[in-house]
Amino acid sequence: MNTGRNPSASITAAGADGLAALRARPSSAVVGLDFDGTLAPIVDDPAAARAQPGAADALARLAPRLGGLAVVTGRPAGVAVEYGGFDGIDGLVVLGQYGRERWESGTLTVPEPPPGVAEARAKLPGVLAAVQAPPEVFVEDKGLALAVHTRRCAEPQVALDRLRSLLAALAERTGLVVEPGRFVLELRPPGMDKGHALRALLAERGAPSAVLFAGDDLGDLAAFDLLDELRADGVPVVKVCSGSTEVAELADRADAVVDGPPGVVAFLDGLLP
Repeated sequence: MNTGRNPSASITAAGADGLAALRARPSSAVVGLDFDGTLAPIVDDPAAARAQPGAADALARLAPRLGGLAVVTGRPAGVAVEYGGFDGIDGLVVLGQYGRERWESGTLTVPEPPPGVAEARAKLPGVLAAVQAPPEVFVEDKGLALAVHTRRCAEPQVALDRLRSLLAALAERTGLVVEPGRFVLELRPPGMDKGHALRALLAERGAPSAVLFAGDDLGDLAAFDLLDELRADGVPVVKVCSGSTEVAELADRADAVVDGPPGVVAFLDGLLP
Protein backbone atom coordinates (compact mmCIF):
# COMPACT_ATOMS: atom_id res chain seq x y z
CA MET A 1 0.00 0.00 0.00
CA ASN A 2 1.32 3.44 -0.85
CA THR A 3 1.26 6.29 1.63
CA GLY A 4 -0.05 9.69 0.74
CA ARG A 5 -2.28 12.55 1.72
CA ASN A 6 -5.06 11.94 -0.75
CA PRO A 7 -7.50 9.52 0.93
CA SER A 8 -8.46 7.92 -2.37
CA ALA A 9 -4.84 7.40 -3.49
CA SER A 10 -3.67 5.13 -0.67
CA ILE A 11 -6.51 2.86 0.31
CA THR A 12 -7.42 -0.81 0.00
CA ALA A 13 -10.42 -1.93 -2.04
CA ALA A 14 -12.43 -2.68 1.13
CA GLY A 15 -11.42 0.66 2.59
CA ALA A 16 -12.44 2.43 -0.62
CA ASP A 17 -15.87 0.81 -0.33
CA GLY A 18 -16.10 2.06 3.25
CA LEU A 19 -15.08 5.54 2.23
CA ALA A 20 -17.65 5.58 -0.57
CA ALA A 21 -20.39 4.50 1.86
CA LEU A 22 -19.34 7.18 4.35
CA ARG A 23 -19.44 9.85 1.67
CA ALA A 24 -22.79 8.64 0.36
CA ARG A 25 -24.49 8.85 3.78
CA PRO A 26 -22.30 10.92 6.11
CA SER A 27 -25.20 11.87 8.39
CA SER A 28 -25.33 8.30 9.70
CA ALA A 29 -21.60 7.57 9.59
CA VAL A 30 -19.38 7.51 12.69
CA VAL A 31 -15.74 8.61 12.80
CA GLY A 32 -13.40 7.90 15.73
CA LEU A 33 -9.91 9.31 16.16
CA ASP A 34 -7.07 8.73 18.58
CA PHE A 35 -5.33 11.83 19.97
CA ASP A 36 -1.58 11.40 20.62
CA GLY A 37 0.26 10.34 17.48
CA THR A 38 -2.88 10.78 15.39
CA LEU A 39 -4.31 14.25 15.93
CA ALA A 40 -1.25 15.46 17.87
CA PRO A 41 2.45 14.77 17.30
CA ILE A 42 4.24 12.59 19.84
CA VAL A 43 6.50 14.71 22.08
CA ASP A 44 8.93 13.94 24.91
CA ASP A 45 6.78 15.70 27.51
CA PRO A 46 3.10 14.65 27.40
CA ALA A 47 2.13 18.00 28.94
CA ALA A 48 3.60 19.77 25.91
CA ALA A 49 1.45 17.90 23.38
CA ARG A 50 -0.88 19.99 21.25
CA ALA A 51 -3.07 19.12 18.29
CA GLN A 52 -1.60 19.32 14.83
CA PRO A 53 -2.37 22.71 13.25
CA GLY A 54 -5.64 22.43 11.40
CA ALA A 55 -6.90 19.43 13.40
CA ALA A 56 -9.53 21.30 15.42
CA ASP A 57 -10.71 23.15 12.31
CA ALA A 58 -11.08 19.85 10.44
CA LEU A 59 -13.14 18.37 13.29
CA ALA A 60 -15.31 21.48 13.48
CA ARG A 61 -16.10 21.16 9.77
CA LEU A 62 -16.87 17.44 10.00
CA ALA A 63 -18.91 17.33 13.22
CA PRO A 64 -22.18 18.81 11.87
CA ARG A 65 -22.06 16.57 8.79
CA LEU A 66 -21.51 13.23 10.52
CA GLY A 67 -23.74 10.97 12.56
CA GLY A 68 -21.03 10.77 15.20
CA LEU A 69 -17.53 12.17 15.69
CA ALA A 70 -15.40 11.16 18.64
CA VAL A 71 -11.86 11.49 19.91
CA VAL A 72 -11.10 8.24 21.74
CA THR A 73 -7.96 8.58 23.84
CA GLY A 74 -6.07 7.24 26.81
CA ARG A 75 -5.68 10.80 28.08
CA PRO A 76 -8.14 12.32 30.51
CA ALA A 77 -10.97 13.73 28.43
CA GLY A 78 -10.59 17.27 29.76
CA VAL A 79 -6.88 17.28 28.96
CA ALA A 80 -7.51 16.15 25.39
CA VAL A 81 -10.09 18.91 24.97
CA GLU A 82 -7.64 21.52 26.28
CA TYR A 83 -4.60 20.31 24.35
CA GLY A 84 -6.62 19.78 21.19
CA GLY A 85 -8.39 23.13 21.26
CA PHE A 86 -11.68 21.23 20.95
CA ASP A 87 -13.81 23.30 23.32
CA GLY A 88 -16.72 24.76 21.40
CA ILE A 89 -16.85 22.11 18.68
CA ASP A 90 -20.54 21.21 18.62
CA GLY A 91 -21.22 17.55 17.98
CA LEU A 92 -17.79 16.32 19.05
CA VAL A 93 -17.55 13.71 21.81
CA VAL A 94 -14.26 13.12 23.62
CA LEU A 95 -13.99 9.71 25.28
CA GLY A 96 -11.04 9.86 27.67
CA GLN A 97 -9.24 7.20 29.68
CA TYR A 98 -10.26 4.61 27.07
CA GLY A 99 -13.92 5.55 27.41
CA ARG A 100 -14.25 5.94 31.18
CA GLU A 101 -14.50 9.71 30.91
CA ARG A 102 -16.71 11.66 28.55
CA TRP A 103 -16.74 15.26 27.39
CA GLU A 104 -19.60 16.56 25.25
CA SER A 105 -21.02 20.05 24.75
CA GLY A 106 -18.81 21.43 27.50
CA THR A 107 -19.90 18.84 30.07
CA LEU A 108 -17.26 16.51 31.54
CA THR A 109 -18.22 13.24 33.24
CA VAL A 110 -15.49 11.55 35.32
CA PRO A 111 -16.04 8.44 37.49
CA GLU A 112 -14.34 7.80 40.80
CA PRO A 113 -11.03 5.91 40.39
CA PRO A 114 -10.94 2.31 41.61
CA PRO A 115 -8.87 1.73 44.79
CA GLY A 116 -6.18 -0.16 42.88
CA VAL A 117 -5.03 3.07 41.23
CA ALA A 118 -4.24 4.69 44.60
CA GLU A 119 -2.41 1.56 45.73
CA ALA A 120 -0.35 1.44 42.54
CA ARG A 121 0.40 5.16 42.86
CA ALA A 122 1.80 4.59 46.36
CA LYS A 123 3.89 1.57 45.38
CA LEU A 124 5.17 2.73 42.00
CA PRO A 125 8.13 4.82 43.29
CA GLY A 126 9.43 1.78 45.17
CA VAL A 127 9.09 -0.40 42.08
CA LEU A 128 11.05 2.07 39.97
CA ALA A 129 13.74 2.35 42.65
CA ALA A 130 14.02 -1.44 42.95
CA VAL A 131 14.77 -1.84 39.27
CA GLN A 132 17.10 1.19 39.33
CA ALA A 133 15.11 2.86 36.61
CA PRO A 134 17.01 5.65 34.82
CA PRO A 135 16.23 9.13 36.15
CA GLU A 136 14.73 10.00 32.77
CA VAL A 137 11.85 7.58 33.43
CA PHE A 138 8.83 9.60 34.53
CA VAL A 139 5.28 8.89 35.64
CA GLU A 140 2.27 10.66 34.16
CA ASP A 141 -0.58 10.56 36.68
CA LYS A 142 -3.90 10.55 34.81
CA GLY A 143 -6.07 10.19 37.87
CA LEU A 144 -7.69 6.97 36.68
CA ALA A 145 -4.40 5.54 35.41
CA LEU A 146 -0.62 5.84 35.74
CA ALA A 147 1.58 5.99 32.65
CA VAL A 148 5.30 5.19 32.97
CA HIS A 149 7.25 6.81 30.12
CA THR A 150 10.76 5.94 28.93
CA ARG A 151 10.90 8.17 25.83
CA ARG A 152 13.45 10.54 27.41
CA CYS A 153 15.90 7.72 28.19
CA ALA A 154 19.06 7.21 26.14
CA GLU A 155 17.82 3.69 25.36
CA PRO A 156 14.03 3.95 25.74
CA GLN A 157 13.22 0.42 24.57
CA VAL A 158 15.79 -1.12 26.90
CA ALA A 159 14.38 0.85 29.82
CA LEU A 160 10.85 -0.18 28.87
CA ASP A 161 11.76 -3.85 28.70
CA ARG A 162 13.42 -3.69 32.14
CA LEU A 163 10.23 -2.29 33.64
CA ARG A 164 7.73 -4.52 31.86
CA SER A 165 7.65 -7.54 34.19
CA LEU A 166 7.73 -5.50 37.41
CA LEU A 167 4.91 -3.24 36.26
CA ALA A 168 2.91 -6.30 35.19
CA ALA A 169 3.36 -7.75 38.67
CA LEU A 170 2.31 -4.47 40.29
CA ALA A 171 -0.76 -4.31 38.04
CA GLU A 172 -1.73 -7.85 39.01
CA ARG A 173 -1.40 -7.09 42.74
CA THR A 174 -3.54 -3.97 42.46
CA GLY A 175 -6.21 -5.29 40.11
CA LEU A 176 -5.07 -3.20 37.15
CA VAL A 177 -3.86 -4.07 33.66
CA VAL A 178 -0.84 -2.88 31.68
CA GLU A 179 -1.50 -1.08 28.40
CA PRO A 180 1.67 -0.89 26.27
CA GLY A 181 2.33 2.03 23.95
CA ARG A 182 5.06 4.00 22.25
CA PHE A 183 7.76 3.93 24.96
CA VAL A 184 5.11 3.89 27.66
CA LEU A 185 3.49 1.29 29.93
CA GLU A 186 0.19 2.38 31.45
CA LEU A 187 -1.39 0.86 34.53
CA ARG A 188 -5.14 1.25 34.27
CA PRO A 189 -8.37 -0.45 35.36
CA PRO A 190 -9.48 -3.45 33.29
CA GLY A 191 -12.71 -3.81 31.37
CA MET A 192 -12.52 -0.89 28.97
CA ASP A 193 -10.58 -0.28 25.77
CA LYS A 194 -11.02 1.79 22.63
CA GLY A 195 -13.03 -0.96 20.99
CA HIS A 196 -15.50 -1.02 23.88
CA ALA A 197 -15.68 2.78 23.91
CA LEU A 198 -16.37 2.95 20.19
CA ARG A 199 -18.92 0.13 20.38
CA ALA A 200 -20.84 2.01 23.10
CA LEU A 201 -20.89 5.15 20.95
CA LEU A 202 -22.21 3.18 17.98
CA ALA A 203 -24.96 1.74 20.16
CA GLU A 204 -26.06 5.30 21.00
CA ARG A 205 -26.10 6.44 17.38
CA GLY A 206 -27.93 3.51 15.81
CA ALA A 207 -26.98 1.45 12.76
CA PRO A 208 -24.14 3.31 11.01
CA SER A 209 -23.82 3.70 7.25
CA ALA A 210 -20.05 3.44 7.73
CA VAL A 211 -17.45 3.58 10.50
CA LEU A 212 -13.94 5.04 10.28
CA PHE A 213 -11.26 4.93 12.95
CA ALA A 214 -7.77 6.43 12.83
CA GLY A 215 -4.99 5.59 15.28
CA ASP A 216 -1.27 5.06 15.60
CA ASP A 217 -0.46 2.91 18.63
CA LEU A 218 -1.05 -0.51 20.18
CA GLY A 219 -3.97 0.79 22.22
CA ASP A 220 -5.80 1.47 18.95
CA LEU A 221 -5.73 -2.19 17.93
CA ALA A 222 -8.89 -2.83 19.96
CA ALA A 223 -10.73 -0.30 17.78
CA PHE A 224 -9.36 -2.01 14.67
CA ASP A 225 -10.61 -5.33 16.08
CA LEU A 226 -14.10 -3.86 16.37
CA LEU A 227 -13.98 -2.54 12.81
CA ASP A 228 -12.95 -5.99 11.58
CA GLU A 229 -16.02 -7.43 13.35
CA LEU A 230 -18.26 -4.79 11.80
CA ARG A 231 -16.83 -5.44 8.33
CA ALA A 232 -17.46 -9.16 8.74
CA ASP A 233 -21.08 -8.28 9.56
CA GLY A 234 -21.41 -6.22 6.40
CA VAL A 235 -20.85 -2.73 7.78
CA PRO A 236 -18.58 -0.58 5.56
CA VAL A 237 -15.49 0.49 7.53
CA VAL A 238 -12.22 2.34 7.01
CA LYS A 239 -9.15 1.68 9.17
CA VAL A 240 -6.61 4.51 9.00
CA CYS A 241 -3.09 4.37 10.43
CA SER A 242 -1.14 7.48 11.36
CA GLY A 243 2.18 6.01 10.28
CA SER A 244 5.39 6.09 12.32
CA THR A 245 8.66 4.20 12.53
CA GLU A 246 7.89 3.13 16.12
CA VAL A 247 4.78 0.96 15.67
CA ALA A 248 4.11 -1.25 12.64
CA GLU A 249 1.18 -3.32 13.89
CA LEU A 250 -1.52 -0.85 12.87
CA ALA A 251 -0.04 -0.17 9.44
CA ASP A 252 -0.12 -3.91 8.72
CA ARG A 253 -3.90 -3.95 9.33
CA ALA A 254 -4.90 -0.54 8.00
CA ASP A 255 -6.81 0.29 4.83
CA ALA A 256 -4.93 3.58 4.54
CA VAL A 257 -1.59 4.71 5.94
CA VAL A 258 -0.93 8.44 6.13
CA ASP A 259 2.12 10.42 7.16
CA GLY A 260 1.56 11.00 10.87
CA PRO A 261 -0.68 13.77 12.26
CA PRO A 262 -0.13 16.07 9.25
CA GLY A 263 -1.35 13.25 7.02
CA VAL A 264 -4.33 12.62 9.29
CA VAL A 265 -5.38 16.27 9.08
CA ALA A 266 -5.02 16.20 5.29
CA PHE A 267 -7.08 13.00 5.20
CA LEU A 268 -9.82 14.59 7.30
CA ASP A 269 -9.80 17.69 5.13
CA GLY A 270 -10.49 15.50 2.10
CA LEU A 271 -12.93 13.15 3.79
CA LEU A 272 -16.13 14.97 2.79
CA PRO A 273 -15.36 17.14 -0.24
